[in-house]
Amino acid sequence: MRAQFVLSEVWIGLRRNLTMTMALIVVVAISLSLLGTGLLFVKQVDNTRSYWQSRVQLSVYLCSSQSLENQCAKTGQVTPAEIANIRSELNSNKDVSDVTYLDQKQAWAQFQKEFAGSSTLHDVTADQIPASFEIKLKNTEADAGLVANLASGYQGVAEVVDDSSILNNFYKLLDGARNAVVIIALFLLVAAILLVANTIRLSAFNRRRETSIMRLVGASNFYVQLPFLAEGMIAGLVGWLIASGLLILVKSLWLNGLQSYFPYGVTLTTTDLVEVIIIAMITGVLICGSTSFLTLRRYLRV
Repeated sequence: MRAQFVLSEVWIGLRRNLTMTMALIVVVAISLSLLGTGLLFVKQVDNTRSYWQSRVQLSVYLCSSQSLENQCAKTGQVTPAEIANIRSELNSNKDVSDVTYLDQKQAWAQFQKEFAGSSTLHDVTADQIPASFEIKLKNTEADAGLVANLASGYQGVAEVVDDSSILNNFYKLLDGARNAVVIIALFLLVAAILLVANTIRLSAFNRRRETSIMRLVGASNFYVQLPFLAEGMIAGLVGWLIASGLLILVKSLWLNGLQSYFPYGVTLTTTDLVEVIIIAMITGVLICGSTSFLTLRRYLRV
């Protein structure tokens, strides 16, 4: 009987404040979806960084017959003795964890694999791809600059490329987009808190007679407040359900599309998406529930 009464009061409250409730649901849905998008961006960037940090960090390109660098023009194509010396120097470097040599044939095969289907492949010939040493470092952030400077001074080296730095601008773009999304989400969450407070306050004011009668017959504070708390949490849950659908669309249509910028797929998993959706649910319920509770303590005198 009590449960039926609480449910009927919740229905009455939602129906009486339908416009406010709909506005609250929309704001909660948008704010949670933006917050979730920011969290998905965080996971995307972290996964991409982890992928590349576990792979090659420096590429040492050697002089070939097609090299245009000044040092190659002076010394000519790299010799076997110079290759052996570079290999020895890199292997003896305490900051280097692994060194792999790719001759021109292997480098061309790798280039074809990475740019398969790209128009770039038709503009490059095999003799334009130089031999190289692919280097993994023990500490990329601390050692990349030092090792790159040393390697660039070896005889027969045309160019040293820090592979991780190529993605830095893209990381900055993703970080900026993530920060902007999170900031907007925080503003909307504040708006949702204000809407929850206003909706619950109006609901309590409209039903002040009913609450007074419940108070006279000895109903406890919690029992009187329960319908109002349920209203706020139901609105939060409905907003979360909408936000979950939006987050699925964001991952499927937007974040997965970012993979076209990478030669290797670094995708968000279903587990990543579920984690973000759960965080969004907890956030929505906590905001709506706690705001309703605090508002009732101020405006509902029982």
